[in-house]
Amino acid sequence: MALMASILVANRGEIARRVMRTARRLGVRTIAVYSEADAGAAHVREADQAVLIGPAAAAESYLSVDRVLQAARTTGAQSIHPGYGFLSENADFAAAVVAAGLTWVGPPPTAIRAMGRKDAAKRLMREAGVGVTPGYLGEDQSSARLAQEAEAIGWPVLIKAVAGGGGKGMRKVERAADFAEALASAKREGGASFGDDRVLLEKYVTRPRHIEVQIFGDAHGNVVHLFERDCSLQRRHQKVIEEAPAPGMADETRQTLCAAAVRAGLAVGYQGAGTVEFIADASEGLRADRIWFMEMNTRLQVEHPVTEAVTGIDLVEWQLRVACGEPLPLRQDEIGLRGHAMEARLYAEDPAKGFLPSAGRLLHMVMPGGVRVDSGFEQGDVVTPHYDPMIAKLIVHAAGRSTAAASLAKACAAVQVWPVKTNAAFLARCAAHADFVAARVDTDFIGARLDELAVRPSPHVTPAVAAVVDSLGPGQASPWRSGSLLRGFRMNEAPVRTAFLYVDGAVVEADLAGDGGLVLRNADDDAIVFCEGDAFVLSRGPANRTAAGPLNDGVVRAPMPGRIVQIKVAVGDNVPAGQAVLVLEAMKMEHALTVPFNATVVEIMVGEGAQVVEGANLARLEPAK
Repeated sequence: MALMASILVANRGEIARRVMRTARRLGVRTIAVYSEADAGAAHVREADQAVLIGPAAAAESYLSVDRVLQAARTTGAQSIHPGYGFLSENADFAAAVVAAGLTWVGPPPTAIRAMGRKDAAKRLMREAGVGVTPGYLGEDQSSARLAQEAEAIGWPVLIKAVAGGGGKGMRKVERAADFAEALASAKREGGASFGDDRVLLEKYVTRPRHIEVQIFGDAHGNVVHLFERDCSLQRRHQKVIEEAPAPGMADETRQTLCAAAVRAGLAVGYQGAGTVEFIADASEGLRADRIWFMEMNTRLQVEHPVTEAVTGIDLVEWQLRVACGEPLPLRQDEIGLRGHAMEARLYAEDPAKGFLPSAGRLLHMVMPGGVRVDSGFEQGDVVTPHYDPMIAKLIVHAAGRSTAAASLAKACAAVQVWPVKTNAAFLARCAAHADFVAARVDTDFIGARLDELAVRPSPHVTPAVAAVVDSLGPGQASPWRSGSLLRGFRMNEAPVRTAFLYVDGAVVEADLAGDGGLVLRNADDDAIVFCEGDAFVLSRGPANRTAAGPLNDGVVRAPMPGRIVQIKVAVGDNVPAGQAVLVLEAMKMEHALTVPFNATVVEIMVGEGAQVVEGANLARLEPAK
């Protein structure tokens, strides 16, 4: 059976480029859609044809069914691939694509509806004989009923948006006193992200591991699994590092888990790529009787490359072939597991500042060689505040797990991005941590070690860096032209052991031994050194800049563009240190803006629902008396 002649990718960023890569290899014409904010994006440049579908707001562009379908009609697209996120798990969109006479690259709308709501999916899995996590799946969504059910389940509990994914609309609650506020926040975030603010409750497993099974079905009644992935390294319920296979899983447990996932697929007549997610109580190791069904994602997952690495299968190619009515290319006994793979998600965020998202132009962007990099950006592109802040995914594959972990740490440490902040150094420290290397992992791995993983140490600086910094004095010419790079430069004179430099405006004793680092000439005549995934500003004297910070003059300012979703104080309130004053929604997540000292609220300068620009004045405080 012939494949489609053309495909429209109803998504953006790295997943759009990923789908197009396979489509081009198979001779399928590619069509991109884009918002005004993405007019110069990499996925737009790479497509054979691209169509503008609306303004930056996702609701008026990437989430608009009518505009995506109009783009398909205008370009003569024969099929639509939804990627992940946005409309990928929208059953009405899938049905509209089919009704328009186009090929839908995804599961049938009936399967999306069956598994799209977490509460309904759990009921279906119970009927199919798949164990589910204890909790509340009821229709009564009143605050009083939910609080009552949470008490009955026992603390801690997990609140989850029924239509959720990616950690959005999810809150862990430790005690009854915090439940009402967490519920309101989860419902608000779920409604904003998915258009549905309903929630379910689950018992929070004390030492959980997040394990998922990749399944694939076709229109001929076949469903197979492609083994499991472990996605336990998370922060705020968002995956950070994923791997395949799950470490410490016995073959018997793997067979039981994968068989349960296949039963789940068969129960809904599944077609295409899907992921059955489980939560495991790892307090006594990975036991089949302590692993429960959590949800099913009816789409391709962000972490699908690790499955591709250990099976040698192009999952996007399978998606295209199954969508055109072909049977699965392989039987279950023909699918093997080879080696170990890991993936790290490189985000535009600053771990040293509470993982605050970062935005701006990628003036310098160098990714590591020798590993697979799936990226939505190239050097010179702009990371906007309108969408998910993921820059790239780094994927490694090795014969064994310890080698894969070492390769991933090395790859993350080699990332060079400026001036946008990234979590590259944080990822490198995660992958190199002794407990991670020893596979002592669970979903609280990062939270329990955050102080050591998110720390921003002083850089190890080469003698070349010291020489360059020394040349940046008043009246002295720079040793190289503006914008040029200096790589691996060595001095003929005796190596300097230590020096006192200004690093990001603070005096540090820099270790000048070693060969690492690349120096980038900055327009401000400072030097930028990249070290272990971090970027540092080095200069001979104190930075001649105004101190940054939201409260250096008593004014709370917006750290980035976004929408004020909640004002938690009133004028005259005494606010203790660490308490949130406002909640800002940006890059699809809520960010609480807190105060570092005991303060009194003098003025509120915005209202709830207001759209604010970066640096906007939000509230004025003074030290409490």
